[in-house]
Amino acid sequence: MNHLNRRTFLKTSAIASASVGLSAHSWGQVKGANEQIRVAVVGFNGRGKSHISGLLQVKDARIVALCDVDEKVLARETAGLKTKDVNVKTYRDVRKLLESGEIDAISTATPNHWHSLITLWACQAGKDVYVEKPISHNVWEGRKVVEAARKYKRIVQSGTQSRSIPALQEAVAWVHAGNLGKVKLARGLCYKRRASIGKVSGPQPIPAGIDYDMWIGPADMEPLMRQRLHYDWHWVFNTGNGDLGNQGIHQMDIARWFLGEQALSPRVFSVGGRLGYVDDGNTPNTQFIHHDYGHASLIFEVRGLPSAAGGNKMDNILGASVGVVIYCENGKVVMGKGSGIEALDHDDKVIKKFIGAGKNHHENFVKAIRSRKSSDLTADILEGHISSALCHTGNISHRLGRPASTGEIREKISGNKDLADAYGRMTEHLAANQVDLSGKPLILGEALVMNPKTERFTNNEKANALLTRAYRPGYMITEKI
Repeated sequence: MNHLNRRTFLKTSAIASASVGLSAHSWGQVKGANEQIRVAVVGFNGRGKSHISGLLQVKDARIVALCDVDEKVLARETAGLKTKDVNVKTYRDVRKLLESGEIDAISTATPNHWHSLITLWACQAGKDVYVEKPISHNVWEGRKVVEAARKYKRIVQSGTQSRSIPALQEAVAWVHAGNLGKVKLARGLCYKRRASIGKVSGPQPIPAGIDYDMWIGPADMEPLMRQRLHYDWHWVFNTGNGDLGNQGIHQMDIARWFLGEQALSPRVFSVGGRLGYVDDGNTPNTQFIHHDYGHASLIFEVRGLPSAAGGNKMDNILGASVGVVIYCENGKVVMGKGSGIEALDHDDKVIKKFIGAGKNHHENFVKAIRSRKSSDLTADILEGHISSALCHTGNISHRLGRPASTGEIREKISGNKDLADAYGRMTEHLAANQVDLSGKPLILGEALVMNPKTERFTNNEKANALLTRAYRPGYMITEKI
């Protein structure tokens, strides 16, 4: 296989286009005010379809190429664009796409394990990048992507599109101005129905038309041990990060935004498990994570089971099934998915409503490409890295944990009423789903201490080993960017 490095990228691209290899200032001058930004979309069997639709609405952008390892998906979306009079070049190998001097930027929504490597390669090739959430599969590679964006002066937008919602921007600024006093606790909620993905008895055939080696990329080469290749990769740690890094990253990012924290938490631990069914997934479907910042906490809750056995409705205990609740000295702010944002006093009387529909996150990305100012991004790659890493460190605690009785867990968290509340509601939820914790107990995660400056755990090499992964030859991310 022909593996490309930065030197190859820059050499081939410089021949094809005078824009690649120029300084950010020079590049910005090359693109005329009336010229559209030429964008390639990489990976679009799921979330990537919204990248295509979003970019089609941005007048300053033009989709010129598509890339996907699944030839059926590639053909489907190419044909769909053709009906809109949009003709594109097609690629199945992203490295070939990145050689092109006819592409200014990429917008990628591959599975999580590819996010950082594609972004890094694109930065080295002189392309700007919109990368889906989470921007990384592990903490270390996320930091490498930030380094690459800065070194190569690329505009890199994280796909945490809630940061482009004017009402949310206003709400965060209002809280930061002290209108409810100090923030004491940020609670993120991801109560989203996730049914069993089934249980197979052996390796499954790779669907026709898929380059599986390329699909696996930097992850461990493992046989397909689930019924579906697509989407259910979320629930396997080799390629996904569970719902914490799927839907939950959005709410994790919002919660951290309200807290005003710009680093990883010094202390983190998890309680959770994969409960209610036995399937081929290994990520938690029930979990809470405590990020302790000292002056305030971030507690994140994941629930994939319904409110009760046999149903499909989800719990709505805190005013939202997917959202955030920010507890302050003089009240709270509640943001539920699709339900707006409200500030309430301690008697739950509405103090203020924040109204304003979300703006096109890709439009913000293209605007920043034109200005060459990462400060124009509503979700710069650094923001995406920190929030993604909070998901990863929570999962590391879980993966290093051990089964524990309900009494032992209750004793562990007895000194924190907010954690005791989260745990009490979790056990009630599991009981409503007829989960017997004496038969399959919850996992009490390891309590981890981190140095936020180095983004490494203190005196815990097992935890530090999970900050990164062993990359396959040809798909390496190296220490030196």
